[in-house]
Amino acid sequence: MVVEAAYDQGFIAQGTADQVNYEQHLHEAGKDETIPAGLSHLGDSGKKVDEDVTEWHFPTEEERSTLRRVPEKINFPTFAIGICEFAERFSYYGATQVYNNFIQFKRPVIDGVVQRSGAGRGIAQHSGALAMGSRAATGLITFNSFWCYVTPLVGAWLADTYWGRFKTITYGVFVAQIGHILLVISAIPGVLDNLQGAKACFIIALIIMGTGTGVFKASCPVLVAEQMKVKEETVVTLKSGERVIIDPALTTARVYVWYYLMINLGSLAGQLGMIYAEMNHGYWLAYLLPTLVFFLPVPVLWFGRNYYVSTPPQGSVLSTACKAWGRAIKASWSWNPTTFIRNCKSDHFWDVSRPSMVQDQSPDWMIYNDRWIDELSRGIKACAIFIFFPLYWLCYNQLTGPLLTQSSQMSLNGSPSELVSQLDPIFIIVMCPLFNLLVYPMIDRYRINFTPIKRITVGFICVSMSMIWASVLQHYIYQTNPCGKYVGDSITLNGVDCSEAASSINVWVQSGAYVLIGLSEIFASIVSMEIAMIMAPKNMRSIVMAIGSFTTAVAAAIGEAFVALSANPLFVVNYGVFAGLSFVGGLLFWFFFYKIDRKQDELNLIGQEGYEKAQGHETGGFVSTNEKNPEPATEAPSNEKAPTVLTP
Repeated sequence: MVVEAAYDQGFIAQGTADQVNYEQHLHEAGKDETIPAGLSHLGDSGKKVDEDVTEWHFPTEEERSTLRRVPEKINFPTFAIGICEFAERFSYYGATQVYNNFIQFKRPVIDGVVQRSGAGRGIAQHSGALAMGSRAATGLITFNSFWCYVTPLVGAWLADTYWGRFKTITYGVFVAQIGHILLVISAIPGVLDNLQGAKACFIIALIIMGTGTGVFKASCPVLVAEQMKVKEETVVTLKSGERVIIDPALTTARVYVWYYLMINLGSLAGQLGMIYAEMNHGYWLAYLLPTLVFFLPVPVLWFGRNYYVSTPPQGSVLSTACKAWGRAIKASWSWNPTTFIRNCKSDHFWDVSRPSMVQDQSPDWMIYNDRWIDELSRGIKACAIFIFFPLYWLCYNQLTGPLLTQSSQMSLNGSPSELVSQLDPIFIIVMCPLFNLLVYPMIDRYRINFTPIKRITVGFICVSMSMIWASVLQHYIYQTNPCGKYVGDSITLNGVDCSEAASSINVWVQSGAYVLIGLSEIFASIVSMEIAMIMAPKNMRSIVMAIGSFTTAVAAAIGEAFVALSANPLFVVNYGVFAGLSFVGGLLFWFFFYKIDRKQDELNLIGQEGYEKAQGHETGGFVSTNEKNPEPATEAPSNEKAPTVLTP
């Protein structure tokens, strides 16, 4: 109880200081830099409305049930960070796009001369270099995907605990650039002459580049969303007389749609450019261009370093969260699985980890208040939502291996085999603005409750349909080529060199699979970032985002078990298995999380200061360990400072 009193003093003191700072900010920044500055996009379909407002406040229950919800305007720092993401994705996808052929095929021979750069130069032969085969290509590409999405866990921990998000991104760029340089070295014609040395250099490059990529990816999605000014639901009255609610959840959703647009612009530019660089000039250029583009984040980060909003590191938050969760698990444990699950779902699951419930018996690590536990509980729910995502990413990962092999088995008519795969980012680039400017505003206007859980479920179904498309197409490829189920293999059947054989089906028939995957990304991949940002405690956002990314690594690890299917004559089975897994995953996802779907709006409000005050709750707080006062006392001395509170 005494500790609670000390905490309360700290919260009051910090709250007062925050309010003074906020009012000072309003005075110094002027009206255009406060909440009303985000109102220029509130019209439907991109039409601007009057930015002048007469009032703004947290909505009442009646206002929340009757007023239209709108997002905040996306500001310049958000776009600047988006440029960094564009450059990073250009370099990453530009390089990885040509991995499959680089690993799988040998260097082509034209007119009896080995092409030392590996360039196929538009002839019937594929570009290639390492000649390791399709299984090795799938295995290394899957490992690369696994590694790139394991390392964000380390990057997130460093960002939330020691470095902060901005510094973490900077270090990630530096490390990844070293990997890119090694990648270029592995593709130099002289190095390729020594095949074993080229393989070793390439694998080292994968590891280093994946480390930097993971560190970068842990914090960039969080940093971009943190640039928005409106942190809680706010009612504003426009000059036109309309009263609307600026909803941070909608803002986050829109930010990530635009963010994903930048990802796919970088992906498209990188992949499309490197396809032709590989085909016409060789792999040294296909790896050099992404390396050069990846220098772009350096000036963007340097010149904007004083303008970006970044939550400072707050110590070992992860360990405290794990201890709180472990304490709750221990109290709920039962050898009876049914009882244990029921205890975990109970509304009282977290009671033993709440300071107000343990009072004087609280351990030294319990340096938070009750409301932070509510935010942590919501973050745990977000992590639980990610459980089924490996089944989604299993299908998505077919983009960088088996689907490229499938296109090489079809009639190319002079096009690079990787070209059709660019329909995925092209579709997303077209659809993201359409969803932001037309579809989502229409949904908001008609108050259709298209929640994240519903959108993710639709994403699972779409990606399952894409695998069905690929499986059916693969069946017909086997039926329409002279080598049957061994098309593209380095064998000779009936006097036909199967490595040069192809189906008569045009490669663009593959388009449907890529379009469906792109649509699934809009509904599932984007929303996964949205959930991590909205539902995680403020001082654990990078970690929760990294856990979401980690599901891609889990999918890659699971995918290693299916590598045996990614070769002739089993490709039909390969796509069929993944179609079934993702479809079942979507059904299970909805079954397990439809209850969260019903409470999504309520969960979004947790931690918003206006809502907590209206409910009579204290806002979520996390007190520095060295400032927690365990000494019993009835009253803090008048000359003693109250403990510092870091609001998550």
